[in-house]
Amino acid sequence: MGWKETAEPVLTRMPAVARPEGHVPFRRKLGWTAGVLVLYFFLTNVFLYGLPSGGAGSDAFGQFRTILAGGQGTILQLGIGPIVTASIVLQLLGGADLLGLDTQNPRDQALYQGLQKLLVVVMVVLTGLPMVFAGNFLPVSPALAQQYGVATVKWLMFAQIFVGGLLILFMDEVISKWGVGSGIGLFIIAGVSQRLIGGLFAWEALGTNYNGFFPTWVGILTGAVQVRSPLTPGGLNDIFLQQGQIIALFTTLAIFGIVVYAESVRVEIPLSHARVKGARGRFPVKLIYASVLPMILVRALQANVQFLGRILNSQWQGMPAWLGTYTTAGGIAEPTGGLFYYLAPIYSPQDWIPALGPRTLDILVRIGVDLTFMVIGGAIFAIFWVETTDMGPEATARQIQNSGMQIPGFRQSPGVIEKVLERYIPQVTVIGGALVGLLAVGANMLGTIGQVSGTGLLLTVSITYKLYEEIAEEQLMEMHPMMRQMFSND
Repeated sequence: MGWKETAEPVLTRMPAVARPEGHVPFRRKLGWTAGVLVLYFFLTNVFLYGLPSGGAGSDAFGQFRTILAGGQGTILQLGIGPIVTASIVLQLLGGADLLGLDTQNPRDQALYQGLQKLLVVVMVVLTGLPMVFAGNFLPVSPALAQQYGVATVKWLMFAQIFVGGLLILFMDEVISKWGVGSGIGLFIIAGVSQRLIGGLFAWEALGTNYNGFFPTWVGILTGAVQVRSPLTPGGLNDIFLQQGQIIALFTTLAIFGIVVYAESVRVEIPLSHARVKGARGRFPVKLIYASVLPMILVRALQANVQFLGRILNSQWQGMPAWLGTYTTAGGIAEPTGGLFYYLAPIYSPQDWIPALGPRTLDILVRIGVDLTFMVIGGAIFAIFWVETTDMGPEATARQIQNSGMQIPGFRQSPGVIEKVLERYIPQVTVIGGALVGLLAVGANMLGTIGQVSGTGLLLTVSITYKLYEEIAEEQLMEMHPMMRQMFSND
């Protein structure tokens, strides 16, 4: 008996959101999407019972919080981390063909979805336990600890985190089946958009601290914010990199423009209907064919490595220096040396501009490791993403054949169509994945408004662009029901 027969009773009985029986009207989809987003914002403001008043501890995800969503110290402490980590495991297992599942087979498809959900639950446990019981990421309220005991309060906090991890899993499933877009993408957009707006307009007390770009420049122009003379290197640093954030604004706008342009760059393969004369179409192979979503997997892998380093630092008193040395700044332990330092991505200009100092070689090695990891990792995960989401040449050729379309001048056969697609899809997938990785590192090195990270900004722009396309398509289908019957499975 194989593993599929053994695991089937469990995997097929995993709780799931019911699929709609028929077509869901566009307005109802928008309603479900808006409702889940409101719930998401509400849950990111519900803090865990058991935390001390006024303190949520250090964020275990650190600078990765923008792409892993959720909120530090809230019921959504884990964000989409467990979902992404489970996807990484499945991508690697599927890429090595260790699962033996054919996603075209309904039975295997149900097993795959059940396995993914089970892995998410396992990752919620494996990530939540260290956050509560190790590293002091979530401190316990002294009053509650004295009343109920530290262990009891910690288990209560873990239970809340576990429920939050399950909630975000089902919220993602609700949007995927009943709403517009994907829950993971919308949660990333929500978190990054909050930080972008704050980075532009956040206004603290007048004359004390300016956080936002525009309030800062009001302060600079009125003299409330002091900067050095623009004619000195220090003054240029203040205006362009520090308080003024000129380069951060330029980088943010440039990423918006580059991603939108890259989304429009494509190779269009002409198609014609085999039976309906005059019916023609085109299959677009975009430059960013696999989308930027594989970048979540690459960054999540880095986030898990840094999370492991922080746990080792807090629990292993005699951790060797070659493995990692840490200093705590702003409540977050950051590596300053050793292996975990070299594996840490570049977060901002401040991480590499001191390269002119005595640590030049260390910083250059760190930049090289981050760049290599993101470019090669982006290409590899893009390939895995295309194959596991049925976007590869074979699956796409089969879809074109089933729709009754063919490539003019070629014999109507899935094998022939596949050979034509193989000229474009694999190459474009690798180039697009590597390009996105390069853009993410470049944006981090130059900085972004609101410190949303280059990857977070890339994801937000690309997901928003695709969401716009999906909404336009939904509206078109709503206006022309005959098109929905031809191209939809509803």
